[in-house]
Amino acid sequence: MKSVHLLVLAALIIGALAVSSQPALAHHSGAGFDSDKVAEISGTVKEFQFKNPHTWIQVIVEDKGQKTEWSFEWGSPNQLGRQGYRPSTFPAGAKVTFKYHPMKDGSPAGEFMGAKFADGTIVGNFDQKGPTAN
Repeated sequence: MKSVHLLVLAALIIGALAVSSQPALAHHSGAGFDSDKVAEISGTVKEFQFKNPHTWIQVIVEDKGQKTEWSFEWGSPNQLGRQGYRPSTFPAGAKVTFKYHPMKDGSPAGEFMGAKFADGTIVGNFDQKGPTAN
């Protein structure tokens, strides 16, 4: 009888873990990004949000006099910090060209791949080749 209780308890624990892990898996989904495409855009850094759970680079892009704010999602501050990146990596006002995986819905955002500053400094995987976005 004791082994039946242990078996039921184990099944309940496994079930609870399976249900509780779903939000974490959904959170880390890259489903909104089109990872088959690589796009490139230039702009001026507005802000580098070096905060958990993911960093974001806010960029102002000007096209024909129209300014649009773009958002690029990158890794966690902990992960990036171990690679030597800091909150000062993208200073406000810097002119930067970004490579990114665009959003499937066409919104002004994407998954950061790499960047090249006006002085030639490269951050991330800017030289990575891949299919281009239309």
